[in-house]
Amino acid sequence: RDADWVSAMQEELDHFARLKVWRLVPRPEGKSVIKTKWIFKNKKVESSLVIRNKARLVALGYSQQEGIDYDETFAPTAFLNGILKEEVYVGQPLGFVSKKYPDHVYALDKALYGLKQAPRA
Repeated sequence: RDADWVSAMQEELDHFARLKVWRLVPRPEGKSVIKTKWIFKNKKVESSLVIRNKARLVALGYSQQEGIDYDETFAPTAFLNGILKEEVYVGQPLGFVSKKYPDHVYALDKALYGLKQAPRA
């Protein structure tokens, strides 16, 4: 059911708000804006019955360029919600674009899955 997925997506965004992951800001000139993508997963019990829909918003960090968008990476695992040292901007998530500020982007204060910075944030 679509309503279940929309609810899961909203839950993820509410989680970001509670953790102060990002701020909606005017798009900065001359800065890269990384796209985001929704990843969907069904949480199931042993009987394969779906008990929960999980939506995760990830940054498409493969578009980041070393020396421009980040300095270097270290670890193979991500530490999410760590404080970022660089300025990182991501586009508004599909389906949740602000009606009042459709041209704005999110300035990240904390790391997201998919960022090159996530392993060391």
